Amino acid sequence: MDVERSRSAPYFSRAVLLLCLGGFVGGVVFTIGCSTTPVTGRRQLLVMSEEKENAMGLTAYAEVLKDEPVTKNAAATEMVQRVGKRIAAVADRPDFQWDFNVIEATTQNAFCLPGGKVAVYTGILPVCQSEAGLAVVMSHEIAHAIARHGGERMSHQTAQNLGQKTMDFMTREKSDTTQQVLMASYNAGSKYLGTLPYSRKHELEADHIGIMLMAKAGYDPSEAPKFWERFAGQKEGATPMEFLSTHPSDARRSAALREVLPEAMDLYQAAPEKLGMGQPIEEVMKLGI
Repeated sequence: MDVERSRSAPYFSRAVLLLCLGGFVGGVVFTIGCSTTPVTGRRQLLVMSEEKENAMGLTAYAEVLKDEPVTKNAAATEMVQRVGKRIAAVADRPDFQWDFNVIEATTQNAFCLPGGKVAVYTGILPVCQSEAGLAVVMSHEIAHAIARHGGERMSHQTAQNLGQKTMDFMTREKSDTTQQVLMASYNAGSKYLGTLPYSRKHELEADHIGIMLMAKAGYDPSEAPKFWERFAGQKEGATPMEFLSTHPSDARRSAALREVLPEAMDLYQAAPEKLGMGQPIEEVMKLGI
């Protein structure tokens, strides 16, 4: 037993090293940057031009709208466009070709593609409860776009692909079994120490940027942590541990938003027009029946 342990120790050490290497290569693209994100000022490295990102966003948006049913509820569409335009007005991206649509589906989701292409699914509207709740969702998605998180994810994938090629070269003289185990260790490191933590960082950063945007747009930012508490409360079944998830836990998101709420409230108080909670979602949806 002791002999077997001593023989496997160097092999295990190499696997652990590659696990860490995967996390390092997956994350290095984010730690050395040549640009900064709005509001938070985080340094980032982007390997693709913003023009190309926006072109890809436009193509993807057209495909979504071709495949997904756009709602016929005119009142819901008007509300989403109204809230979206208010947030876009304070997002400091006049070069974006903003567009806002509502997709009729039970999916509790929304997105903003590079270039300002926004869609909200009707399934998320009951959780929003009000225009301010909708502003939480839309400002979060718009924050992803203006912070170029999609471009960062593509940069991360480029780094990961480079790491895989390096691993192939480093292990070319190893047995097939050894190559498979070491590559699995590298991929695990890249995922759990690189990809997933930075995905969660993007979500928290979008929350941070988003609450500032909604406050500037005149919506009560105190609704932001409340939205995530409601969102957590209506989920069914067990949720994955945060370490294994692309998103931080709803409780963590709510707590992080409460930490920056005083700053957001100052922006809200300085807003030219204070809309508070805005119109109730239920009232709007009835108008569109």
